[in-house]
Amino acid sequence: MLWIPINRSVDIPLIRQVYQHIRERILNGELHAGYKLPSTRELASDLDVSRNVILEAYDQLLAEGFIETRRGSGTFVAAGTYLTEHKKMHVPSSVYRCQDENKHSNVISFRSGIPELDLFPRKTWAKLSYSIWNEASPSAFGYDIPEGRPELREVLSRYLLKTRGVYCHPEQLVITSGATQALTLVAKLFLSAGDEVIMEDPITNDIQMIFASQGASLYPVPVDEHGMKTFLLPENKSPKFVFVTPSHQFPLGGTLPIQRRIELINYAREVGSYIVEDDYDSEFRYEGPPVSSLQGLELERVIYIGSFSKILSPALRMGYIILPPQLIESCRRLKWFTDLHTPSLDQLILARFIDEGYLERHIARMKKLYRSRRDVLIRCLKTTFSEQIKIFGESTGLHLVVEFQGCLFSKEVLEKMLYFGIRIYPVEDHAIEKGRHNNRLILGYGHLKPEEIEEGIARLHQAVASRP
Repeated sequence: MLWIPINRSVDIPLIRQVYQHIRERILNGELHAGYKLPSTRELASDLDVSRNVILEAYDQLLAEGFIETRRGSGTFVAAGTYLTEHKKMHVPSSVYRCQDENKHSNVISFRSGIPELDLFPRKTWAKLSYSIWNEASPSAFGYDIPEGRPELREVLSRYLLKTRGVYCHPEQLVITSGATQALTLVAKLFLSAGDEVIMEDPITNDIQMIFASQGASLYPVPVDEHGMKTFLLPENKSPKFVFVTPSHQFPLGGTLPIQRRIELINYAREVGSYIVEDDYDSEFRYEGPPVSSLQGLELERVIYIGSFSKILSPALRMGYIILPPQLIESCRRLKWFTDLHTPSLDQLILARFIDEGYLERHIARMKKLYRSRRDVLIRCLKTTFSEQIKIFGESTGLHLVVEFQGCLFSKEVLEKMLYFGIRIYPVEDHAIEKGRHNNRLILGYGHLKPEEIEEGIARLHQAVASRP
C-alpha cells in the first residue's frame, strides 16, 4: 500500500498533494526505479478520493518523466529519477516577516520617508483607473517605449517647470520604476571599477551601495546645516559626478544656498563632471515655497531625479530621471535592457492625476497634515528633553534630526530601544566617515498619528533615561 497523507484543511488541491508526495518520494529514492505504483482505482479507494484526482496526478508525473506505463503491466517509477541528496529547502521564518513594523506589534517606528498611506486618494485613483482601463487604446496593452508614455512625460515636464523650476523637454525624461531604478541607471551609465564619485556625507546608505556596487570609490564631502560644504570639494579629483540632495539634504536637512550651488556648478564645469540632483521630498516645505531646483541653473551638467514615493505612495513604483540631451539615448538603452518599460497604464493614470490637478491638491492637503505632525514632534521633543537636544532639518520633508548632548547611540543602545517599544534610526548608519554623528537620530513622522508621536517620544525618554 502507498500511503499518502491527505490534508483537506489546507488550500492545496488534492491533485497537487498526491503529485507532490509521490514526486518527493521518487526524488529521494524511497520509491526506486521499477517500483510498481498502485492502480488509480486502488489508490483512490485507499485515500478516499475521486479516481480523477489520482488520474490527473499520475498524468502530471508521467508528463514530467517520473513514471512510465507498461501496457498490460501497470505504472512504474522511471529510471534516472533519483536525485542524490535531494532536500526540501528550508526557508527561514525571517523571510516572511511583516514589512510593516507597526502592524503586528506595539513598536512605534520613527522610520523616515513614509507618507501617510491612510490618506492616499484611493477613490480618485480608482475613478481615473477605471476610465483609463476602459478608454485606453489597444496599443497601450502591448510593449511600450523604454522612456515612458509621452502623455506622462509631457504633463510631468510642465508640472516640474511650474513647481520646481526644472527646465526640460519631454524627450529628456525617462520614466523609471521609482528613484532606486533611476539611481541604478545613473550608476550603470557612468560608473565602472576604479571610477570616483563625490558624495555628501552623511548620505543615504542605499545610494552609497548602488554606486559602490559598480566598483566606484566614494569620496565624502561633509555637510553642515546648509548642505554640502562645497569649499571642501577636492581640486585633485576627476569624479564622474557629484551626488547631492540640495533642496533637503538627507539626512541632516540643510538647503544648499545659492552661493554653494554656484560654487558646485563651477567645480563641475572645471573638472568636467556631472551633478546628480536627488530631489526626493522638497514638495513638503513648511517655511515658504519649495526651493527651486539646481537643474534650473545648469541644464547641460545636472541630472535630475525625482519620484512619487514620498508625495503619493511607494507602492506606485514611479519615478523619473531628467537628462542632458547628450545622455538621452544611452539612458533609454539601459532602461530597455533593465525592464523594457515601466507599466504603461499606471503611467497613464498618473498623467491624468497630475493633469487634472489632483496631485497639487493632494500635496497641499498633506503639507498641512505633515506640518501639524512636525509641530507635535518638535513640541514633544522640547518639552521632554528641554535643553538636552538640538533639532536640524525641520523646515522640509517627512523627517527631522535630533542631536542629543552627552548621549551616544551605539548598536547596543539601539537594540535596547526595542525593549521600550520604539524603533529609531541613527544618522551614523548613513555616514561614510564614521564616528561623527553618534549622538544624532533621524525621526520620521509622516506616517505617525499625533498620539503615536507623543507616546513614541515618551518611550524614547524612558530609554534614554535608563542608560547606565
